[in-house]
Amino acid sequence: MTRVAAVDLGTNSTRLLVADVEAGRLEEVERRLTITRLGEGVDERGRLLPVPIARVRNTLAEYRRDVEDLGASLTLAIGTSALRDAENGEAFLGEIEWSYGFETRLLDGDEEAAMMLRGVRAGRDGDLEDTVVVDIGGGSTELVLSTDGGTPHAVSLDIGCVRVTERFLASDPPAHAELEEAAAYVRSLLPAYEARDAVGVAGTVTTLATLDLGLAEYDPRRTHGHRISFLSVERELDRLAALTLEERLRVPGIEPGRAPVIVAGLLILREVLDAYGLSGIEVSERDILHGAALAAAELPEPEEGAAPPGAYTCC
Repeated sequence: MTRVAAVDLGTNSTRLLVADVEAGRLEEVERRLTITRLGEGVDERGRLLPVPIARVRNTLAEYRRDVEDLGASLTLAIGTSALRDAENGEAFLGEIEWSYGFETRLLDGDEEAAMMLRGVRAGRDGDLEDTVVVDIGGGSTELVLSTDGGTPHAVSLDIGCVRVTERFLASDPPAHAELEEAAAYVRSLLPAYEARDAVGVAGTVTTLATLDLGLAEYDPRRTHGHRISFLSVERELDRLAALTLEERLRVPGIEPGRAPVIVAGLLILREVLDAYGLSGIEVSERDILHGAALAAAELPEPEEGAAPPGAYTCC
């Protein structure tokens, strides 16, 4: 058995998983999430900005202490949409390797989809045949049409909840015309899949599950495996889109850092389900973070070495 840690440097949140891995099986030890908004402004300026970088650095300092206290021997930090799109993204990953001792990997869209699917499969007994797995991130949305007997079809789309919010939803609350324009843009990018079911991962769907279950606080033990109907997606989207940000911040079950982007996330989810004629979606608490933990267990033991390229030139 190997105790590992995985860090997901997402566009909207930075997450940590410490887990024990043995023979491809994973058991969670500790999981944490911090809303850091690393991708704030990346869509407009093309680079990571100083304030979001500082938020992530502070979070990683805390996570490093957790990793050491819990005795994880290998740590893999993965970068996705925001780091792919930012001109200083790779340099920031180099700095993370040098400052915190984490192995890092910048995933392209296909790699991100494959790692996400690996994590979902690790937490599910049933098959995923003809099922579209939906990962709505901050900067991008990954869709993987899984066929247990063949090669999955995967696509990474630049329609994350942070990106759609910054591009389209300027009013507070969002204007009807803004919502319609955003929905049309999302629809225009969706691939022509034929699916009979859907599984959703990440913050948009877990927040929606929290609301759908009537929970005052997020509880992954309750949300994992919960099924959300298409009608519930529409109802919550309509309800939250009619509220100001200040009002959404007071809704039980929505984390403060999720409130500014939850409307865009639900809009993306609605368009995905509608495009494929699906009546609902199953929530999975196993996602790309768990796939990264399995990948971390396959890393070689760390060696002392020189600073990675760009470690002193970041940001």
